[in-house]
Amino acid sequence: MFLAPESTLCSYPGPDCQSPPTVSFSRTLDAVENNPTALLRCDHDNLARLNDTLCADIITVGLQSSSTLYTFCSALSILNPTEVEQVWSNTCHVIQALLLPLLEDRSDCSGEIPDPPLPGPRVSRSLSLNQLLCNYGDWTDASYVDAGLVTLCSENDRQEFILAVCSNIQLMQALMNNNPNNSWLWNFCVNSSDGYMVSQFCRYETWTAETVDPTMVAVCWDQDKERLKTLLCQNLDFFKVVFSHVDNNWLQPNCTEAPTQPDINSLVAASCRYSEWHNVMEITIEMISMCIQNDDQGFVQEVCANATFLNKLLRNSATVWVGEYCTISLNSPPTNPPVVFSIPDWCNYDKWSKVLVDPSMVELCWQHDQMGFNKNVCCNMPLFEKLTLEPRNEWLVSVCVDKETKDILPQVCQYSDWNKPIVVDMTDLALCAELDSLNFTQKVCANTTVLQNLLANLDNTWLLAYCANHTGTGGGGGQEGGLMGFKPVEQCQYPSWAVTLPDAALLALCWDYDQANFVSSICTNTGLLSLFTKEPSSLWVGTLCATFTNYTKVNSQGKTNSTSTDSQPCLVRDIVRRLNWTCTADFSPACQPGSSQSQALQLLLRCGVEVLQPRLEGLLTTHMASVVDQATSVTVVLLVALEESQITSLRVTDNIRFSVLESVVLYLERETNFDNKRVLLQCFGKVLTSLMQTGRDQTSDGFFLIKEYFRIPLASLRAVLSAVDITTVRQILQYFSRNQGTLQLTDDYLGTMVSVLFQTHLVRDGSLFPELVPLLALVNPADIQSLPPLQTNLSVRETINSIIRSLSAEQRRAFGRWYSRALSSLNMTAGGPSFIRDTGNLIVYLPFHSFQHLSPAQLLNGMDVLLMNTLSPLQQQFVAESLIGTFRNLTAEQFRRLGNLMCLSDPKDLQVYRNTEAFSVIQDNIRTCVVQGLRNPSDLISSLFLNGSELQSPGSLPAGRVSQLAPFLPWLGVDFLQKLSQSQLSPALTALASVPFTPAQAGVIVDKLSLNNSLALPGQLQKLGSLVSGVKVETLRSLPSDTLLSSLPDIALHTPGLNHPQANTITTKLWGSPEVTGWLDKVEPLLPSTPLLSVLTRARLLLTNRTSAERQAWNTQQAKTLFKEAVKTMPNFSTEKFLALGSIARGVSCTALRQLFRYKPSFSSMRSILAFMKKQSVPLHTSLKKCIIEELYYFDFFSELLGELGSQIALALPVSTIKKFPADMMDTLRKMIVQDPHHFLLLPSTKQDILVDKMVQRLGMYTGEFTEDEFRSLGIMATYVVDEVFVQLVRSFFVESLEFLREFCYNSSKRDIVAQILQEPGTFGPVQNWTPETLNQVDRFIFFLPKEKLQQIPQALMTQGRIERLFLSQRQWESGAVGALCIQGWDQVEQTQLFERQQFVLQYFLGFLKVGRITPPALIPTCEKLHTTRPSAWSTDSLTGMSSAAFSCSLELFGQDPFFLPYQHKLLLQKTKEIYGAARSFSSSVITQLGRIASQLSVAELSVIRLSDLSTISALGAVNTWNSRQLAVLSSSVLNSTQVGPSQLDSSTLVAMGHILCGIKDSDMRSLNAVEFSKAVLWLGRLRLACSEEQQQALTGLLSHSLAFGPMSSWGPEVFIEVGALAAGLPDMAMSSLVKEQVEGLTPLAVSLIRADKFAVVFDPAQISMFSYEQAKAVTEAQRSLLSPVQLTAMSMVLTVWDDKPVDFRGSSSGLALCPSPHCHLLGLLMVLLVSAL
Repeated sequence: MFLAPESTLCSYPGPDCQSPPTVSFSRTLDAVENNPTALLRCDHDNLARLNDTLCADIITVGLQSSSTLYTFCSALSILNPTEVEQVWSNTCHVIQALLLPLLEDRSDCSGEIPDPPLPGPRVSRSLSLNQLLCNYGDWTDASYVDAGLVTLCSENDRQEFILAVCSNIQLMQALMNNNPNNSWLWNFCVNSSDGYMVSQFCRYETWTAETVDPTMVAVCWDQDKERLKTLLCQNLDFFKVVFSHVDNNWLQPNCTEAPTQPDINSLVAASCRYSEWHNVMEITIEMISMCIQNDDQGFVQEVCANATFLNKLLRNSATVWVGEYCTISLNSPPTNPPVVFSIPDWCNYDKWSKVLVDPSMVELCWQHDQMGFNKNVCCNMPLFEKLTLEPRNEWLVSVCVDKETKDILPQVCQYSDWNKPIVVDMTDLALCAELDSLNFTQKVCANTTVLQNLLANLDNTWLLAYCANHTGTGGGGGQEGGLMGFKPVEQCQYPSWAVTLPDAALLALCWDYDQANFVSSICTNTGLLSLFTKEPSSLWVGTLCATFTNYTKVNSQGKTNSTSTDSQPCLVRDIVRRLNWTCTADFSPACQPGSSQSQALQLLLRCGVEVLQPRLEGLLTTHMASVVDQATSVTVVLLVALEESQITSLRVTDNIRFSVLESVVLYLERETNFDNKRVLLQCFGKVLTSLMQTGRDQTSDGFFLIKEYFRIPLASLRAVLSAVDITTVRQILQYFSRNQGTLQLTDDYLGTMVSVLFQTHLVRDGSLFPELVPLLALVNPADIQSLPPLQTNLSVRETINSIIRSLSAEQRRAFGRWYSRALSSLNMTAGGPSFIRDTGNLIVYLPFHSFQHLSPAQLLNGMDVLLMNTLSPLQQQFVAESLIGTFRNLTAEQFRRLGNLMCLSDPKDLQVYRNTEAFSVIQDNIRTCVVQGLRNPSDLISSLFLNGSELQSPGSLPAGRVSQLAPFLPWLGVDFLQKLSQSQLSPALTALASVPFTPAQAGVIVDKLSLNNSLALPGQLQKLGSLVSGVKVETLRSLPSDTLLSSLPDIALHTPGLNHPQANTITTKLWGSPEVTGWLDKVEPLLPSTPLLSVLTRARLLLTNRTSAERQAWNTQQAKTLFKEAVKTMPNFSTEKFLALGSIARGVSCTALRQLFRYKPSFSSMRSILAFMKKQSVPLHTSLKKCIIEELYYFDFFSELLGELGSQIALALPVSTIKKFPADMMDTLRKMIVQDPHHFLLLPSTKQDILVDKMVQRLGMYTGEFTEDEFRSLGIMATYVVDEVFVQLVRSFFVESLEFLREFCYNSSKRDIVAQILQEPGTFGPVQNWTPETLNQVDRFIFFLPKEKLQQIPQALMTQGRIERLFLSQRQWESGAVGALCIQGWDQVEQTQLFERQQFVLQYFLGFLKVGRITPPALIPTCEKLHTTRPSAWSTDSLTGMSSAAFSCSLELFGQDPFFLPYQHKLLLQKTKEIYGAARSFSSSVITQLGRIASQLSVAELSVIRLSDLSTISALGAVNTWNSRQLAVLSSSVLNSTQVGPSQLDSSTLVAMGHILCGIKDSDMRSLNAVEFSKAVLWLGRLRLACSEEQQQALTGLLSHSLAFGPMSSWGPEVFIEVGALAAGLPDMAMSSLVKEQVEGLTPLAVSLIRADKFAVVFDPAQISMFSYEQAKAVTEAQRSLLSPVQLTAMSMVLTVWDDKPVDFRGSSSGLALCPSPHCHLLGLLMVLLVSAL
């Protein structure tokens, strides 16, 4: 501190020194002027006397004198005269500056001290300071207030200043903003006013979750703890606000007892009494820290400004840091008030790599954001290395080290062993120095013996600088001869070294701290220098002396180092020149004065080997070369042995190590063939990593070898990584964690790497687990199962708990199964109530057979953990039944937290809480379940909502109550809704709009709502929400186009949405406007319902705005129409133009696609086209998929394109082609299907079975157990394996994964196998022993059991509530993504079989099947029970025994149930007549609800019913069981009701008629409007119409009208797709003339409806061979029976899957020939030849 500063303020008196202001300001740092006084004179005479006499005497006496003076004089003795003068001058003036204020009141720069004035009488002041100067009321304009005045008032009028300024935030801010010299105000006010921070920041009433800041919370907790704690404990809302921010979780207020906290202000007042700080030994570090933290301003004024006292503090090594603090505080006063610390604002890690970051900011971010700091700094190597270049950031090395490295420090840093002369590994030494610096400094740097032993290795010379930097030379408390007490004058006795060489430590210290004398005494003494260079521990002296000498010469003479060196004689260089050798060796070190002879010899040998080796290889014979090699090897071995015996020190081992590493680096860089690298990485990884453990001066890339492990080809990765040692594995993981963001690794690579680490290395060493955390997201569930038994390891468990919620569901379950191995029912019970909390998140993912052992007390105590994670439905039911069924005193808050789990409880358990505060919460939760679509048992709904007397009078319900009941109104039926008035419904519209009413129910509500509100008004249609399904078609016709157009986006969001007549009405109205071409984005929701004719007539105009047209979701026929129009303007069709067409490109014809493929037959072009096809939102047509496969199959790179096809196209491959796939291609196909299973579920069942069978065979899963890995690898296909494989399913996996297995699709044989497995002793055993928990797990699989087994289930278990839950579970699966498609693929027999099981379960366990028993009232179902089960599952007597209200409520359910038999329909119709009267009195709503029941109406009854609107017509038109007489009567009724003739029927009416259309006479059909019928054909073509041949031809004649689709010969595939089943009515001649593209457009339904005799005539073998698999499978048995042998062979070729014999997929063929005669195969062969010739 006494060296000359860069600039001094008035260090010496002179003319430039200005007088300070009259008022002395203690906060200004102006230097005090040097006033010469008799006592304090800083002339050089005093210095001469002190240095020549006093210091000389003190040094002679030694430490016997004052230790302080001795230290001071010793320091002066090593300085040159100029430095001594500077030190003396600065020291004297500092002392002068400290003492003068105590001796004199004022000072100036004149150099004279005036005599003090004579004392006189004191006169009292008449005015106070406040009145004279500090008139705070005049400080309104802060710009005119002088900074000096502010300071004066703060010091001399403190109390008033605090009240007037500190308490006035606006004034204080103005003073600081207008004058930077007032920046001290902030700290002054904070430290001067006890309640200042509290009053400004701790305004708790203003705190919100958005504004509360963690730093603010910390301040208030520190300054206002009691009040904050009281609020936290007594105000729950305030508690939530504070803890809404995760950074406040450190707060742990004890709300049970309030411990007394010391008052900080009192502590400061008691401890920070600076005037009493006389004895330095009595001042503790804690006192100093507390005063700095809480009284920083006072500390700076009283301590830092007192140089004398500060110097006393600095003599203690423990308080040296105070000096640095004072220097910063005095030289860098704050210029701005401190702001509240905000992590995002201050710790902006992304910018740190680009800017300089202050070390204090680094430390601040570490303290407040350790998690983010670890992620963004410790794990970011470039930023970490940049920050650690700053010395003040060296602490980062220790905090950023991983936990495992810290754990191994005691094992590595065994300092006690280092006292012995042993070899310490260089890496271990460096590790201890970096990560254990404190112990290292004390036990190595301060221990001469250890340091000398270590310095014997020349690689450890870095220790000299390290120890010097970490110990320092000041202070006097060190050991004699040690670093801390080193004294160069006494210990560096250079003349004596010629007699006895010093030890290594002393030698290094003299070089570091007495370098000038060292160079002059040693480096210039050649003899002495040569002695040092002969010793290994002092060899470095020669190098450093040479470097120093060369540097001096360069500076003095301006010559380069090489020139000066070359000018000196050098023996080794002369020898090389005389031998005419040219090598790359650097001889400079060997040519320096004092260099060792061994060093010169090493260089000579290296150069010789480099020069002579190529010559020897070319000149020596093979025998001689081997002799030389052997001699060389022996020489090297001898040299190594001599070095190990410490006889020589040629550093052979080090040279070998460096040479090997250099060679390996070059080899790995240049070698391109991995097979050559493989042995090196696989077998010698440990050797190479040990070679890389070099000294601290190694500058090469230490990770060069590790990088190679990330370049290993995927095929070799598993083998190589499995063989590496654990040390290399750790380095691989360390490198990966640091460079994860920059490494470009595929998922397959990472997956393989993780699999090897888990299966191989983690099993060997469980301590590796924490290092695998970054890779856990990629681990395979099977690999998780292979984890070693680390369940009791707290660190492992916490690690898993911290990341498990971010893993996939399969990974979570796998961790749960692994953890369950260490648990049993006994130790789970013994875990106590806190068992779930103690275990953490892992507990949720236990298999259910373990999870079910948790007690209700444990579940209640651990509810937070359970609800924080994702519980499976089975776990949810278990938790709900356990908690609500056990406890009867749960609070409203606990029910609120349970949420939807409450819906799984028993209704009788919830009834206990009626008339309590919790009951309203229960009702709200149940209502939420219903709104979210969760299905609940009927008793739960009826007991809580529908059993009140208020429902007996619907008209008296308040509108608010209607809103509350809105989710349950569909259960009350149409009759209930009709009793509600418009005044009740209108206020509840918002709630009603989101309820999924049936169209009949929605129609009732809409009719009432539209009595006073016209739907034509803006926004009215949108408000209806899901009720739009009840809007009449007649109303939609009357609405303007703008209203319809604006409502379409909202309509598309709701379910059930529009029915077919409604959709047709809207589309025809909007597409009838010429402006529709500009509305494409708005009409997009209804594009699938838009008739082709509407698009066909506007195709050219639509393409004028191609950008909009290309992004719409056109259906196949629309896309084909637009594609034809688009290519007319594209003479040169290319891949780029094709892709630019967007969704229109999906309509490409096979001819155009073939030209496109041949135009640019490259792999990249094909891949881009396939990628484009995969992205299409609308499924591709079968003909397009078939065309793509046929064209691509002939390319050589087809196998490479397989992975680009996508499952939709790949599954169109013939099975005969798929079965030829090798294992890798089959695995690619498997992955595609697993990722996108939708298209697999759409395949015919037989094709599914054969495809999976071939896949299982090829992938080697056909024998042995059917394991979990194999099952999961097949995805949705797992249940389609053959029965012999499926029955081998591993039972443990079956039991643990029942919830998972219930989501799959099972055919009848698989259902029988599942039923068999359920009853095995290893699973659940005989059904008579099953428990409620068993039934919860089995769930819908109970319907797989045969009837005789179902009867053995204990009667008490099968309650009505459980039966309802089973029905709901089955219905939920059927409505899911898998179940819906699975049921769609079942035939009528399978569907009936499942229904009969359901019916038996309900009727048997409810007592319907008991002989002679009359149905009691208890067995009469309610409307709610029918909603949760299936009406047809109940007995007919029970249904007809229902009350009128209940039957009316259920009428629509009866009409929609497909499993009622005709006789049951007749009984239900009879009951309906009893309630509503004769058929002629049926209202439109009753007719709409009848559904299938209406088919039992007689012809006479049908003739008198009123078909008043299209909704009624549409309900009857959807029934497909009418006979011809009924159809004729219905069609006449439609014409009579609409009062129009056949020619006036519009498209909406035709769509509504549906099956009734076939009741119109064929003569009347010909008079239908062709255009309107063509617009309706999109829906009519999907129906299996029961029209006669004449009627079919009449309808197709309408379609061929010039205003419709034109002549049949011109129809393209898009027309055939549009007309659907109606194509079956084509005339024989037209059908027999169909070409390939037209045949491809025929729908399977149309093929099946062609009359059998007509089918055999119109389709020749060539046309049949054009069929797709789906078309051929649709051919009926009647059609097949009339085909000729050649036609049958053509059909079999389409359906066959074998190459050698035809097999029909549809049956269970055993491979027998399908031909009826021996000549069949010969005819088939001739037919094939004829077809190929054509």
